[in-house]
Amino acid sequence: MTGQAMAGPRRATPALAALVALMLVGGCAGVRQSALNPFNWFGRSAEAPTATAVSVPARQDGRQLVAQVTELAVEPVTGGAIVRAVGLPPSQGWWDAELLPENDFTPVEGELSFRFAIAPPTQPRPQGTPMSREVSAGIFVSDFKLANTRRITVTGNGNARTTARR
Repeated sequence: MTGQAMAGPRRATPALAALVALMLVGGCAGVRQSALNPFNWFGRSAEAPTATAVSVPARQDGRQLVAQVTELAVEPVTGGAIVRAVGLPPSQGWWDAELLPENDFTPVEGELSFRFAIAPPTQPRPQGTPMSREVSAGIFVSDFKLANTRRITVTGNGNARTTARR
């Protein structure tokens, strides 16, 4: 009798586990389109038109906008995302790269904008290959600040790149 009494709960455990797994997988369909799903945040970046290509300092510290923004990615992390951009200055030796938020991290019409600032070399440097000139910059943006953001744009001197929610 004892063997038969224990056989019932053992058979119910796999069935219960299968039912729980089925419910979890079924619930994923609703999360797929949700803003809570980090894979639903931002897709690949694309070239974006710039209002005007101006070579003015990004701030009063002497930095300028990078000549060209070549890559833009938004990488989900705990509590928000890291906006990462790669820029291509005209020669080697540019440094002190930073993504400067416009409008104090406040999205304008759903767009969060950054300017890619970079300091010129202290001495003339050779142009070199594009790969040897690449400079990266990143900035953390909290979930709170991303809540009303539909698009992120990083602007350089000659172009801008943008990425939008999927």
